[in-house]
Amino acid sequence: MERNLVSTTTRTRKLTTFAMLAAISAILGLTPLGIIPIPPVGATIMHIPVIITAILEGPILGALMGLVFGIISFVNAIIKPTPLSFAAMNPLVSIFPRMLIGVVAYYVYKGIPLKNESIKVGASAALATLMNTVGFLGMMYLLYAEPVAKALGQKVDTVGKFLLVLGTTHGLPEMGVAIVITIPIVFAVRRIKR
Repeated sequence: MERNLVSTTTRTRKLTTFAMLAAISAILGLTPLGIIPIPPVGATIMHIPVIITAILEGPILGALMGLVFGIISFVNAIIKPTPLSFAAMNPLVSIFPRMLIGVVAYYVYKGIPLKNESIKVGASAALATLMNTVGFLGMMYLLYAEPVAKALGQKVDTVGKFLLVLGTTHGLPEMGVAIVITIPIVFAVRRIKR
């Protein structure tokens, strides 16, 4: 009986954490708060709830939170188009890489053999953000190099370099912000859960 109570309590806690962070994702994604329009694509902080969920609740809920992020990204491509929105209308570009954010965040966090939680959480946030940037822009390049080149006024043979520069100019600030925000939030949520 006691074991069932613990199991139910754990499930309820996980579901509550997931629902709270999914609501934050929705607010970030459907308002200007989560996607900063820096042409030709937006810089984002929407990956942060995915990272937090994965670290706190595991890779499955992390991947599901990535699904929430991906669906919001897909919807935004339709309702708030940019020159490259056609690519984000493909779930392989907008959804699949976002699901991997949670998986990467969890396994990086668990795989670092240090006791320093700040370093583990920070490294997890950094590499999961890198997964988001490389996954999104990489899938865009693999599936749509020619249309992306045309939309950006680039030659097809230079679009890869352009996306690399774009990934750097968007990805590095996103990585820094993710580290700065994720560490205190993970610690705060853990204190509340005790």
